[in-house]
Amino acid sequence: MGIRGEVFSSKTSVGKRTYFFNVKENRHGDLFLNIVESKKHEGTGFERHSVIVFNEDLESFAEELQKAVGFMQSHGGTKAES
Repeated sequence: MGIRGEVFSSKTSVGKRTYFFNVKENRHGDLFLNIVESKKHEGTGFERHSVIVFNEDLESFAEELQKAVGFMQSHGGTKAES
């Protein structure tokens, strides 16, 4: 087991936001995905939001995420200002 139960971690930074994808292991040995968005605010530090996806929900979560991504890619639209 890694630091705080982390067994895998990756990140991507886009503008003021950084996204972390952390696979963690709980004390029972079960794996879960922790997705964290961290956004820097000038002078006030960071704002963080987290979503936890349990192993038994991962396939369904990934399918619905892919549907949402596909919709956004096919419908284009305008990019939001950061």
